[in-house]
Amino acid sequence: MYQNNDQKQPDLLSDILEKRPAGADVRPQKPNDLRNRIKGALIGRLSGCMLGVPVENYPILRMQAIAMETGTSFPPVTYWKGTDRASYLHYGINDISDYLEQNINCAAGDDDVTYVMLNLLLLEKYGKNYTVDDVGKLWLDILPIACTAEDEALSQLRAGTRAECAACYNGYVEWIGAAIRADAFGYAFAGDPVGAAKASYADAFLTHRKNGIYGEMFCAATIAAAFTAKTPLDAVRAGMKQIPEESELYRALEWAFSVESQVTNYARARMLIDEHFAGMHPVHTINNMVAIVFGLMLGKGDYESTVSQCVAIGLDNDCTGATIGSIVGACVGIQGIPAHWYDRFNDTIMTYIKDHKIFSIEDAVDRFLALNG
Repeated sequence: MYQNNDQKQPDLLSDILEKRPAGADVRPQKPNDLRNRIKGALIGRLSGCMLGVPVENYPILRMQAIAMETGTSFPPVTYWKGTDRASYLHYGINDISDYLEQNINCAAGDDDVTYVMLNLLLLEKYGKNYTVDDVGKLWLDILPIACTAEDEALSQLRAGTRAECAACYNGYVEWIGAAIRADAFGYAFAGDPVGAAKASYADAFLTHRKNGIYGEMFCAATIAAAFTAKTPLDAVRAGMKQIPEESELYRALEWAFSVESQVTNYARARMLIDEHFAGMHPVHTINNMVAIVFGLMLGKGDYESTVSQCVAIGLDNDCTGATIGSIVGACVGIQGIPAHWYDRFNDTIMTYIKDHKIFSIEDAVDRFLALNG
């Protein structure tokens, strides 16, 4: 059974908030052109995820080989033109070939896509003051499958375990699963990183602990801040203020900024990560959050360059590609994303949510906009 005796890295929200750095309680700011920014963030996430799916967790050399074999640039500034994987149905929705440039006709499904829409439904059904029990109920009702931490929690819920204890028997409590569920809270609290971080907490607590929780709070706050930040890295600094200052994740992000001058390309970025986090699982929260920061450093505020560099860095790069796309998309708006990343989505998002397998992109943008009202 999970037990946390680390007082520097607490699990309870009140303790987390108490251990944030000075200046954490900033006032919300009102974003300009909010609908276009929400659309940019959502499209940014969808396209960043789709770019990463065909090469999820691939080593750099394997990605480079596929790029050479298929005529895809590397780092990729278009969707992949080919894959080295046999055809299979990804999450029971889309064939892996549906993520390739020549076959795209929607925002194809993935867990990184599904959880954004699931949390839109959560906020609409239970409101911004939803509880951990509310998350558990919704999952039991409409989430048919999950992976790692989410799969463990879902199994516990189905066995009758109370939602607040669903992560107590979970071996993945610091993996990236909670962080990929953060975006809906960032969109619903645009310009309010404090509100977004707090709102994401109960969702994270269902499945994660310690740095797993902080990962979702950090991503939610960073995305919320990106709607008003001058640069994506400014948004990251704002997001960092919403997690415990002495946590491993906070220290890792501080380290990332300290080596910015060494982050000269994707390969150097990955080398730095592998050396500093030797032995860390490639689906852990901490190393992947650093990969996002390094991708933002390399991309310099340009959407295409940022997602390209981040996916090239590797690790869990459909997740990092999605999150970094959200951050930059919120910052630059839909007008800052080249049309070839979304012009064949046909206003369609695919998910594996029960009774909600297809969403309209435009409708989703309007629904997130309404949550800010």
